[in-house]
Amino acid sequence: MPSSINLSNPNRRIEVGVLLMNGITEILDIAPIDLLNGMTKSLLDNVSPEFLPAGVKTKALDIGFHWVSESGRGTNKLTSGMSIVPTDSFATCPPLDIVLMGAVLEESYQPSEAELAFVRKAHEDCAAFLTICGGMMAPLQAGILKGLTCTAPQPMLPMLRQQAPDTNWVEKRWARDGKVWTSGVLLNGQDLTVAFVREYWGGEGSLGEALIQMGCWPLRSVNYDE
Repeated sequence: MPSSINLSNPNRRIEVGVLLMNGITEILDIAPIDLLNGMTKSLLDNVSPEFLPAGVKTKALDIGFHWVSESGRGTNKLTSGMSIVPTDSFATCPPLDIVLMGAVLEESYQPSEAELAFVRKAHEDCAAFLTICGGMMAPLQAGILKGLTCTAPQPMLPMLRQQAPDTNWVEKRWARDGKVWTSGVLLNGQDLTVAFVREYWGGEGSLGEALIQMGCWPLRSVNYDE
């Protein structure tokens, strides 16, 4: 059942999941999840009040993070020789409100049927589905992006327009169509995450704006005009 949560004003814990395919995931694609972690009660309790505007801590969110792989066992590889231990398998993961996917490094990687099925389920269940850089490939193969306006790394766009003409591919740092958010390459994931946080928790005096300013997150046009 699709998530009925109001992300801007949740009345329960927000379940956030990073989907890890059985390949090597690019670190920078999944690193922007930390902006969401910055808005949690557990992190803000350890931030000195002098670094935040008055009253912002009271707006902290209750967020649960899930690092999800097919088996939920062992480790999943990241770039630069790193590995990550998943917290959940496809079978044990609860319904997710926010999903994030990064690129799998290997150009020849093909998601398994189990992976594609879980991507479809996660998309169906969630309130927001975010992909960064080539993280849109598995959702594209799962049929999720058909009929949507999306973006991807600039060098991939000509190929995608030929191979997936049922998706409207635009040359932007990020794009949103309903609950699906897609980004350009690598650090455009930061642009996407800032836009996402501002959409649901932004505005003057907001928690999101305070964290964006405190962390010096990039504030750039959605267009490649800078």
